[in-house]
Amino acid sequence: MKRIAAVILIVLSALTTISVRADEGGSVKSAFYYKVKWGYQAEFETLFFKNYYPVLEAQIKEGRRVKSVDIYRPTYHGDGRADWTFLVVMTYSSAEASVASSHDDVIIKRLYADQEKYKKEEARRFEILDAHWDVPLTTVEPPTKR
Repeated sequence: MKRIAAVILIVLSALTTISVRADEGGSVKSAFYYKVKWGYQAEFETLFFKNYYPVLEAQIKEGRRVKSVDIYRPTYHGDGRADWTFLVVMTYSSAEASVASSHDDVIIKRLYADQEKYKKEEARRFEILDAHWDVPLTTVEPPTKR
C-alpha cells in the first residue's frame, strides 16, 4: 500500500511539471493505461466501475475539473504489443485543471460510508495490476498545405 501511495505521489508530481497544450476548446486529455495481471481483468473492471468510476462521474457532474471520461479495452486478445488491457481517457476542462487537486478524498467520503471496505477494494484493484502509467496527451495538428 505504501508503494502504491509513493507511485501515485511521483506520478502526480511529474504531471505538475509537464507542459500540456490545450486544444481549441481549452480542454486537455490524459490517458491512463492499466495492464492487469492475467486472469484478473473481470475483477479489475468490477472494482474500477464499483469504486472509482462513481468518483469520476461525480467530478463530471460538478463540472469544474473533468469534462468527460472514455474507457476502452483491446477488442481482441493480443492486440498490438498488448502493453495495456484497460484504458481511461479523461478530458479536463483546462491544462490547469489537469494538474490541480482532484479532491477525490472528499467525494470518496461522501460516496462510501464503509471507508475501510473502500480502501481494501482499491488496494486490491492496484494489487492485481502488472503496470499502470499516465500519459498527458498533446494534440498534434497536421501541417498545413502550401
